[in-house]
Amino acid sequence: MPASSFFALLDDIATVLDDVALMSKAATKKTAGVLSDDLALNAQQVSGVKADRELPVVWAVAKGSLLNKVILLPLALLISLFAPWLITPLLMIGGAYLCFEGMEKIWGLFFHPKEELERKQKRKTVANAQELLALEKKKIRGAIRTDFILSAEIIVIALGVMSEYSFVKQCLALSFVAIGITVAVYGVVAVIVKIDDAGLFLANKASLVLQKVGAGLLWFAPQLMKMLSILGTAAMFLVGGGIWFHAIAWLHHVDHSIHATLSGWLHGNWFEGVAVSLASIVWQGLIGLIVGAIVLLIVTLVFKAMGKEH
Repeated sequence: MPASSFFALLDDIATVLDDVALMSKAATKKTAGVLSDDLALNAQQVSGVKADRELPVVWAVAKGSLLNKVILLPLALLISLFAPWLITPLLMIGGAYLCFEGMEKIWGLFFHPKEELERKQKRKTVANAQELLALEKKKIRGAIRTDFILSAEIIVIALGVMSEYSFVKQCLALSFVAIGITVAVYGVVAVIVKIDDAGLFLANKASLVLQKVGAGLLWFAPQLMKMLSILGTAAMFLVGGGIWFHAIAWLHHVDHSIHATLSGWLHGNWFEGVAVSLASIVWQGLIGLIVGAIVLLIVTLVFKAMGKEH
């Protein structure tokens, strides 16, 4: 009897682990889009610090990301058990904040280019270690704040995939997903920010082939960071707009109308599916732009009413 009970327990554990693996795989697939946005945003957020401080900054943000998930996991599970209606409004607030951050960047770039240039120059010419440390801490706080919203969306999406399983299995699977995602995202971010250092290392080697590879990496690194900067800003609108898109029914109806119109125009063409998918992405990004503009307007008016400049 003891032996049979032991083997039965092992069988139960194996079943639980199998379910957890299946849930984790399904959740990772479902959150793949947000993960790519998370990667672009975080690579953008931690760029621009001194070369010898890049990995410590990535590590600091990664620790902050893990802390975010430690806070969010029990909160998400408790809210889903006792107040599931709260999840959508909370996500919408987070989405609005992301759109606001993105709109601030665009507004500064297009409507205050001189101030934006001065701000960037100031970053490059910070004189003492205290100022550098303050700038570094500001970057870390900003990256962790953004990660909090993205992590919340990832956890909620993953939780939706796992809703039919028991509470214990949900806890285990969400923990695996949260840790795996953090390690994967910040591991890749660490590699991205050190590409230029790898290029410099190879460029100083005696081998001509290695020198050419190094030169190629040195050219590629700033191009990649520029692209990630654009993608990171776009991701703010896509993620934030996507949250509002999924929360408001009539925005779905508009999306369906766009799909129907495009399908009518392009019926039978090989690129019909691609065009419909792209239209949906553009629509969600446009929603993000509108939400960001409204929040920026409200914040600016509030600051003016208080006699301060935003």
